Amino acid sequence: MTAAGSLWRPAYIGLGSNLDEPVAQIRRAFEALTTMQDCRFAICSSLYRSAPMGPSDQPDFINAAAAFLTRRGPQDLLRELKAIEDAHGRERDTRHWGPRTLDLDLLVLGSLVVDEPGIRIPHPGVAERNFVLLPFAEIAPQAVVPGHGSVLKLLAGLGNSGARVERVESMKP
Repeated sequence: MTAAGSLWRPAYIGLGSNLDEPVAQIRRAFEALTTMQDCRFAICSSLYRSAPMGPSDQPDFINAAAAFLTRRGPQDLLRELKAIEDAHGRERDTRHWGPRTLDLDLLVLGSLVVDEPGIRIPHPGVAERNFVLLPFAEIAPQAVVPGHGSVLKLLAGLGNSGARVERVESMKP
């Protein structure tokens, strides 16, 4: 629930899919993000293809990043993201970094730092994953990942390390 008079904060979401038409999954997920209550000004990066992190016996991922303003708190926003994943057929099994229809990660929520059971903000690993930082940098290069610095600085620090990532298409209609 949103408290009246709550501050608007920028929220950055990482989107990923490698099952059931991943490009379509990402497009539908972005549409769902734009309809969330107490959220405004959604924008989405281009789509990027990357090799899977973890088990290699799965298809490549399609990744993107989205940004919007929200008055929602971290737990409430995370519940909504999980509901969108579930609506897209996300199955939560025990295979770590396995294939999925949709993965929505709350990367950054304003300047909040949260480390509670079930939620960590900024998202663990955001600062080391080029398949997250490339689309993030496209929409918000100067955004700050609390405790790590700007997205552009983090991306530059990775250099050529990390998984192969390539831009595959724009999200513009």
